Amino acid sequence: MRTHRIRIAAAAAATAAVLSLTACQGSGDGTRDEGRASSPTTTAPTPVQAPTPTAAPKASTPAATDGSGDKSTSPQGSAEATATAPAPAPGKNDGKNKGKGNSNSGNGNGENTADRPCDASAVRVVYSPLSRPLNHAMLTVTNTGRTACSAYYAPVLRLDDGQAAVAVDQGSKPQAVVTLFPGESAYAAMILSAADGSGSHGRTSKKLTVWFAPRDGSGSAGGPAVLKLPAGTYTDSTTRVTYWQSSMENALGF
Repeated sequence: MRTHRIRIAAAAAATAAVLSLTACQGSGDGTRDEGRASSPTTTAPTPVQAPTPTAAPKASTPAATDGSGDKSTSPQGSAEATATAPAPAPGKNDGKNKGKGNSNSGNGNGENTADRPCDASAVRVVYSPLSRPLNHAMLTVTNTGRTACSAYYAPVLRLDDGQAAVAVDQGSKPQAVVTLFPGESAYAAMILSAADGSGSHGRTSKKLTVWFAPRDGSGSAGGPAVLKLPAGTYTDSTTRVTYWQSSMENALGF
C-alpha cells in the first residue's frame, strides 16, 4: 500500500515538471536571445553624375595688318626716293661704311647689326609736304632690309645741284640714336622757308638728294637716295632739317 502511494506521488511530480517545462517553452513573452546581434540595413550610395564639360571660348583672331603697323597714308604730292649709285656727299666723304660695333652681335663676324648705319640700299625714303605747320615737309625713312640699322645724326641733304648741305637744326638732337628694326621708320622734319618771308635766295627746288651719316658722322654711308620734289617746292636761305627722330611728333617739335 505504501509503495503504491510513493509511485503515485512520483508520477504526479514528473507530470508537474513536464507541464512546467512546456509552459516555459511555449510562451513568447519576456524572452530574448541576447547572443544574436541585429544586422544593420545598408543603402547603396547614389552615384554622382560628373558635370558635362563646356567648350572653351574661342580666342579672338587679331586683325591683319600690312606688317608695318602704319595705317596712315602719305599726303598728296609726296615723293618716294630711289637709290642711285654712290656719289660724293656735301663735305668730306671717305667712302667707307663704319658700322663696326662690339662682338656680341652673334652674326659670326664681330659686327653689331644695330650699329650698322642705314643706307639707301636697304631703306625707303618718302618726302611729304605738310599743310601744317606752314612751309614744312616730312622725311620718312623705313627699313626695308632684313637686319636692324641706325639712323645716325641728321639726313645729309642737297637741293638740286647745290654744293652745300642743307643746314641742320642742332637743337633737335635726340637723347638716343634711332635704331630701326625691319619695317620700322624714323622721321626728320624739313623747314623749307621762313614763314615771315625773311629768308634770302629764294628759289623753286626740283630735286632732293638724301645721304645717311655713318656712326662717326664723317661723310656718308653708302650711296644716296634721290627724290623728285613736287612742283612749286619753295626753299630759301633758312631751309633746315632736324635730326632723325623716332616719331613724327618729335620731329615737328622744333
